[in-house]
Amino acid sequence: MNVAFLCVGGNMGDRLANILEAKRQLIGMGCKMEAESGIYQTKAWGIEEAPDYYNQMLKIGTEKNGTELMNDLLDIEKSMGRIRSDNRNASRTMDMDILFFNNEIIKSELLEVPHPRLHLRRFVLEPLNEIASELVHPVLNKTIHELLNQCTDTSDVKRL
Repeated sequence: MNVAFLCVGGNMGDRLANILEAKRQLIGMGCKMEAESGIYQTKAWGIEEAPDYYNQMLKIGTEKNGTELMNDLLDIEKSMGRIRSDNRNASRTMDMDILFFNNEIIKSELLEVPHPRLHLRRFVLEPLNEIASELVHPVLNKTIHELLNQCTDTSDVKRL
């Protein structure tokens, strides 16, 4: 079984219900929940007036490869009303990212793993540290705990 770490969350609609629905759909697609962080609230990146995000980190088991899993995540986002635009910081009902997939390094049009900006974002590192502090980033060769301690992002990240 493959192991993936996912970031799920959004800032539109019923944010808590949306996270629960995304997890329900993942389970329905054959994913096994192995660990879940708490849910964290953070300000939206790049848009002052946007509602705050709720995010959660998940460790899942899956029989699918990285590309198949990413396609499933995109299907879940779409089913939950996500409309993709050129604005990377646009508000959304659901955003799902693969942060790590096994210990693989993947670069394709669809997927880049490890996620290229995860080490720069406190809202990713704090909840990820909660469930995988000793996980080693396969490119940076540092644990999640080390990356969190070195992160220069000063954004306020609140555990609900």
